[in-house]
Parts: sequence; C-alpha cells; structure tokens
Amino acid sequence: MVSANELDSMCGVPDEELTERFKEAIRIDNEIKKAKGAPIAGYDREKKKAYLEYPDGRREYVE
Repeated sequence: MVSANELDSMCGVPDEELTERFKEAIRIDNEIKKAKGAPIAGYDREKKKAYLEYPDGRREYVE
C-alpha cells in the first residue's frame, strides 16, 4: 500500500513521477554542461571521493 504525503494531496503528482522528473532534469543539465565545455560534478563510490569530469573525459578528484 502506498500512502499519500502532503505534496501528493496538494499537487497530485506521485513520488515516483517526481523522482523521474528530477533524474531527467539532471541528465539534461549535464548534457548542456557537456555542450558548453563545462565540467560535471560526480561521485566515485569506489574511491569515496567527489570529482569534476571534463568533456575530454579527464577527472579531477576533489580533496
């Protein structure tokens, strides 16, 4: 059973739909950054470090 939260009752959009819209917005933003040549922030779970990935594929890890 899925329970409704306050946002659902206010705008009628399910949590799953909001999550998908958020993911798509991030994907579009990343594509725009690539097209402009700007770095994209990411997180390497294996190394447990944040990084900036440049359009040429190089990664700079943040200390």
